[in-house]
Amino acid sequence: MGVILGVVLITFFGKNVFAQSKPQDNRTQIVFWHEMGGPAEKTLLKLVNDFNKSQSKYQVIPKYQGSYDTAIQKIFQTHGTNTSPAVFQSSNISTAQVLHSGYTTPIQKFVDQDHYDLSKISPVARAFHAQGGKQQAMPFNTSQPVLYYNASLLEKYGITPPSVSPSYSEITKIAKELYEKSNHKVKGMTVQIYGWLLEEAIANSGGMFANENDGHTGIPTKVSIDTPESVEFFKWIRENIKNGNFMDYGSGSMASTNQTSGFLTNKVGMYIQSSASMSQLNKKNKNKLGITYFPHPDGKKANGVSIGGAALWVSNDKSEAIQKGAYEFIKYTVRPEVQAEWQKSTGYMALNRDSQKTSILQKFYAKHPEGKIPGQQLNSTVPNYDNSGILLEGMQTIRKLEEDAMEKIYRGGDIKQILKNNERAINDLVYSQNRANGLTKE
Repeated sequence: MGVILGVVLITFFGKNVFAQSKPQDNRTQIVFWHEMGGPAEKTLLKLVNDFNKSQSKYQVIPKYQGSYDTAIQKIFQTHGTNTSPAVFQSSNISTAQVLHSGYTTPIQKFVDQDHYDLSKISPVARAFHAQGGKQQAMPFNTSQPVLYYNASLLEKYGITPPSVSPSYSEITKIAKELYEKSNHKVKGMTVQIYGWLLEEAIANSGGMFANENDGHTGIPTKVSIDTPESVEFFKWIRENIKNGNFMDYGSGSMASTNQTSGFLTNKVGMYIQSSASMSQLNKKNKNKLGITYFPHPDGKKANGVSIGGAALWVSNDKSEAIQKGAYEFIKYTVRPEVQAEWQKSTGYMALNRDSQKTSILQKFYAKHPEGKIPGQQLNSTVPNYDNSGILLEGMQTIRKLEEDAMEKIYRGGDIKQILKNNERAINDLVYSQNRANGLTKE
């Protein structure tokens, strides 16, 4: 086994910590590929360093691989070679692709050997990465979409903030009030043109995106987007556009950046985005931040939303000893204190139910009480096929098609006709992908 030289010095919260890349003693090396950049990478490297110091049998070697899309291609290209990782991070929308590759060992194998209590980990988060009654991977950096609101602005104009689990009409009422009472200076709300948010609206309405129970019981062959759940969601959007209280920021990374900027500068009062954005908003927000659950249709109880983010997988091209070490590291990442620090530092949700009892989060919530809300939304959701994620290959491309439809509808196109055409285009793609990947019978 080759020796990897060097020690990387990193500044973490004003302190110097070491992400060690030099093997110590005769430890088994566990190469870990990840996609965490920026501040989250600093937190991750400290986590790795802490694991390495916590025991003397394994040493994890972290290696940044760029974006999720770039990393997954590297993982498939290197599998079976000496350069492939023992454990890797992969985004949720690549879950089906990883499952169908046959390149991983289900984490359930090690869980059973270890008699590990998986019930401590969020069932909704686990459900996305489970198939055939087996846990395939461990959720790690997990988020859910939530509704952010400017609590200071609502207080200024005497507007009652949204309830814990608001309906579409409740959010419309608040958005309209804010727009009118601010003399049209503040748009009431925005919903980014983002396929993930459409999928979550369908899930929270109790709808299904793909057949075979969103891919959890078989290979999906059909997507349904021309549905009552989608129509109701878009009618809600269009009502607010018509009222004049809706800000359209478009799609793409700049849309996300611009809507956050608009929210922080009092140009828009409410928006839906990942719970992981909370960390950024807490640092840069001069106003009081409000957070509540993803809205649901009137007359329906919220079904709950699926998770976003990524999970950790064990590669099956490594020795049994290395795979066991990969599992030990993964198990460490979901310890209560580790997950508590992860949430506090990055904004991703703590997945271990015991994390909420830690002094780390208790102190954090004392300063940021709104920080409890995403975890409460996660824990209040009972997992079912509708809210456990979509296991369908090619989701990156499918989301682009969804966003094309969203943009046309936002601009005034016929909702039903656009959804019908979009559904046909997506299903043509699904058929072609399944055929190319050998996932369908002729």
